[in-house]
Amino acid sequence: MALLQILRPTLPILIGASIMLTLSMGLRQSLGLFMQPLTQEIQISVSDFTLALAVQNLAWGFLQPLAGALTVRYGFRTVMVAGALLYVAGLALMAGANGLLSVMIGGGVLIGISLACTAAAIAMSVAARAVPASVRSTVLGLVSGAGSLGALLSAPIGQVLNEGYGWRIGLVGFVVLSLLMIPAAWYAGRVDKIPLPKPADDEIDDASAAVATKMAFSNASFVVMTGAYFVCGMQLVFLTTHLPSYLAICGMDPMLSAQTLGMIGGFNVLGSIFFGWAGQRWNKLALLGGIYIFRSIALAWYFTLPPTPATTLLFGAIMGFLWMGVGPLVAGAVAEMFGLKWQAMIQGLAFMSHQVGSFLGAYGGGVLYDALGSYTMAWRIGVALGLAGGIIQVAFALIRPSGPPQMQTA
Repeated sequence: MALLQILRPTLPILIGASIMLTLSMGLRQSLGLFMQPLTQEIQISVSDFTLALAVQNLAWGFLQPLAGALTVRYGFRTVMVAGALLYVAGLALMAGANGLLSVMIGGGVLIGISLACTAAAIAMSVAARAVPASVRSTVLGLVSGAGSLGALLSAPIGQVLNEGYGWRIGLVGFVVLSLLMIPAAWYAGRVDKIPLPKPADDEIDDASAAVATKMAFSNASFVVMTGAYFVCGMQLVFLTTHLPSYLAICGMDPMLSAQTLGMIGGFNVLGSIFFGWAGQRWNKLALLGGIYIFRSIALAWYFTLPPTPATTLLFGAIMGFLWMGVGPLVAGAVAEMFGLKWQAMIQGLAFMSHQVGSFLGAYGGGVLYDALGSYTMAWRIGVALGLAGGIIQVAFALIRPSGPPQMQTA
């Protein structure tokens, strides 16, 4: 009740940010449902399709710092509404695709640019500015959790339309859903009217973008977190892109893919809320490392066994719990280290590493499958790198048990 009273004045902002996030992430995570029918009809390879998604991830990652910097100059509303419009255009172009170019521009470039303006880094920065520091991590977890519901909605809708009417109608359904992002972004943009709190002496609110970037990469905690974030992107995008194809190869019911993505989305909510709550109490970097380690263990367990509906849904539940919990932890750590003014940009700098991993997870998985005829090598690489990144992240957190250090500007 006390939390609700604190949040009541900013609820429209938080709800708008959550809806925008849930649609941008949920629709994007469900595009793998269309890979098999789309590639067969327009006669492109699996690696061609995954290259488009890899381009999406690179565009998203490398434009994320720019989008964050533009929010300082033009405000969140302008950036988010423009991103929502690009998402609609990208899905529409993809739905009408007759060759690789349309898939590449629509599903790759346009949606990638849109995600830089509407996904986690921007939505989390909006939420962080809208609430006091005393409840910030908890609220970031709640927004991340609400943002996880998109897969519960989009994956089943996409699969039903795909099976009943074809992949083009499925993508048209996604276009209709994406239209809701526009009013959501508009309401979330009310955050522009909230003044920034007075910066602490050790925050960098008065620095320029170039100085803020230099200071971020001079911070050892930030550098380690950014390096480990690479693993996060590689593992997650490999799954969202290739799990439907893997299950189809294994002869499983096509609806199981949508059910599993929905299971991921459902448990995503619980995991995001839990890790937001936990980040208010314990070291965020250690929690991040723990997520990467347990994800890797779950990947190894699942892919070493023959898939069944039960193990696949259980795997989806485990991965869902460990999925977007990184969002509130990374956002909270960046706000602690650097303040709020440049949070979206600095979080975007870390996210570039995440998206390089996403590129390798999407495209590398497709290349390895085309070359070797199986996903065995791809998931083994994901497990090995995940364990290494998680262990390094936890070890660094133990070296600095008091939590992420503040940047000193003097």
